[in-house]
Amino acid sequence: MSLYKNLFKQTFIYGIATVLPRMISFLLNPLYVEYLPNKSEFGEITIIFSWMVFFNVLLSYGMETAFFRFYNKEENKKSVIETATISLVWSTAAFVLVAILFKNSLARAIAVDPQYFIYAIWILALDALVVIPFSKLRAEQRPTRYAAIKIGNVLISLGLNVFFLIFLPKIVAANPNGFWASIYIAKFQIGYIFIANLIASLATLIVFIPDYFTMKWHFNTLLWKQMIRYGGPILFAGIAFGINEHFDKILLQYLGVSLSNIGAYGACYKIGLFMVLFRTAYTLGIEPFFFSHAEKENAQQTYATITKYFVIFGSLIFLGVVVFSDIIKLFLVPNPDYWDAMKVVPLIVLANFFLGIYTNLSVWYKLIDKTKIGAYISAVGAVVTLALNFLLIPKFGYMGSAIGTLAAYGTMMSISYYLGNKHYPIPYDKMRIFGYLGVSTLLAGLSFYVDIFRESYIFGIAAILVFTYFIYHNEKETLLRIIRRKVA
Repeated sequence: MSLYKNLFKQTFIYGIATVLPRMISFLLNPLYVEYLPNKSEFGEITIIFSWMVFFNVLLSYGMETAFFRFYNKEENKKSVIETATISLVWSTAAFVLVAILFKNSLARAIAVDPQYFIYAIWILALDALVVIPFSKLRAEQRPTRYAAIKIGNVLISLGLNVFFLIFLPKIVAANPNGFWASIYIAKFQIGYIFIANLIASLATLIVFIPDYFTMKWHFNTLLWKQMIRYGGPILFAGIAFGINEHFDKILLQYLGVSLSNIGAYGACYKIGLFMVLFRTAYTLGIEPFFFSHAEKENAQQTYATITKYFVIFGSLIFLGVVVFSDIIKLFLVPNPDYWDAMKVVPLIVLANFFLGIYTNLSVWYKLIDKTKIGAYISAVGAVVTLALNFLLIPKFGYMGSAIGTLAAYGTMMSISYYLGNKHYPIPYDKMRIFGYLGVSTLLAGLSFYVDIFRESYIFGIAAILVFTYFIYHNEKETLLRIIRRKVA
């Protein structure tokens, strides 16, 4: 059990490092809802951040995953670090140069204010330059330092957002002839949001500057070509993931949905972040573990056990978030003008759960160096997303986007399971996994979409208790065995 204990310990620390930074979305969501002038500006922010996801993927071009693979595979680990770092430095510099030279044309092409576009360029560049330093901390199993830096980034960003949106206007109003009034820009809320993020990203890079100065800057061309070949499909898969996760917001605007409705959708979409937190923390802890454990004799059985418990915890989170979503919205989306989009919440939470299961199932093609299969699966998901968005948005608006996201991740999950069973069989406990997933989905749907159940929390709380007992009844032998070992 020490293997699992170490895994859960790292996952917990990475979870802290992930949950706290992601908590900024919880805290900033109500902040933006309250202090942006209207839903339309929230919609504009939503669209710009969606575009940034695609550029983040392009700027890392699969190098993070390639780094993990070759760091564990190569004897000369310094060469892997240096080659990956140099590659990202030069590609980032090229990106900044091209983006600045053609900023007006590019901003018009994606319907973004050129001023905000410039801020976004520098944020993306700074974030790209810390990809390998963060990956190095994970590969060296230094989660505490990783967490400290991530949390520091969050505190700076959150503090500056609060200062710019809440306190700065009050300071200026109280002293219109003071220093702050001389640099204050009225009706510049979106700009201040980007400035806050830019300063936080710069501070993070400064922390990692010693890593750059201690490197010998030796570039291994042969190794780089191997990493590019390995990471290429990851890049393609990342683009497809960006389409599945964020392109719906861009398409909503393209297909004529108002910025106001996009703002409501973007705000309520954040309630699904609870599942994203769980999924992301798990992925950060599990990805290095998968690679390092690949050669062990019992690897397949270990992967099967881990997947089952991911589904167990994920099912409980899914059910709990849906049951209490009307309470959660009071804190995350405090403006009732946004609540029309609450109907998408169960679909978005379930979609992110499917994506987490897909992450588990996708281990097989990474371990046999067939990352192109992941790219193909993601491409299928992207096709499903685009097709359903174009088909459903004109008729159902943002509800069509939510359905498309759910269908895309469900499709990817199913395809990965089918192909993995053929190429790298893992003895999943299918009956219990499908049982937990099916029961939690049924109970969540009833508690949210049936009005008489949603009006009272009696059914929802009872559903959580019954489902918890259902889990205990099925897993009690394993749980008791773990307890006995701890006592011993």
